[in-house]
Amino acid sequence: MTEIPTRQLRDGQALPALGFGTYPLRGAEGTAAVTSALEKGYRLIDTAVNYENEDAVGAALAETPVHRSDIVVTTKLPGRHHGYDETLASFEESQRRLGLDVIDLYLIHWPNPSVDKYVDSWRAMIDLQKDGRVRSIGVSNFTVDFLMRLAAETGVLPAVNQVEVHPYFPQTELIDFHREHDIVTEAWSPLGKAAAPYNEDVIVKIAESHGVTPAQAVLRWHIDRGVIPIPKSADASRQQQNIDVFGFSLSESEIEQINALGTPDGRLFGGDPVTHEEM
Repeated sequence: MTEIPTRQLRDGQALPALGFGTYPLRGAEGTAAVTSALEKGYRLIDTAVNYENEDAVGAALAETPVHRSDIVVTTKLPGRHHGYDETLASFEESQRRLGLDVIDLYLIHWPNPSVDKYVDSWRAMIDLQKDGRVRSIGVSNFTVDFLMRLAAETGVLPAVNQVEVHPYFPQTELIDFHREHDIVTEAWSPLGKAAAPYNEDVIVKIAESHGVTPAQAVLRWHIDRGVIPIPKSADASRQQQNIDVFGFSLSESEIEQINALGTPDGRLFGGDPVTHEEM
């Protein structure tokens, strides 16, 4: 079983340096995938209300012999539940589906600026953390402007911002901002899904030089940039490959070569948080 190092958050909590994504794994398949991931050493499990699999994740948590205190469970508030009271009610439903008294990391899934209630939701999450019902609070898909508005209106910056990051969309400026403000970056779709940037010649060559697969090289690229990747796989052998990335490191030159693959339109589905909204 692979031991994963941890990253410290601004609130004193710690996150594993690599997590396990669960979208779109549901039902028995989802439970089996999470159970398998826990067996292999994954300790950061990422779900969301909109993934419709909190119950499947909860079933795996109930079945696993891994102690609850060793697992970091993340879930996310959907857009249709933005607002102070709505957030509290949604949180309680997530607790029930997951079977947990405390959620380790609670994120606003998308800012949905046209609704303009994400600050109200953030205030509710601050109170949930003060009450001990959430260990850490953060956001997902937030830009610098959205992050700064949270700080200006509540005095509290998120501990985490989970955003799209992969070689075609390296998010260098946002990651630099996170680093300056002590916000940990998590990467969804860290391998670029169907875009498959790990087939690029530069990544293939870097992987060969380290004796690893191209996908492992990309995951290590995230880690060496201080980003926590959250790959998803229901396949046990692929789960093992994805977690076996702590025995090598990339050079600064190799990191920059992969960064250079980024393109202005590198997003997977045009999910710009300023315009893209999910309820």
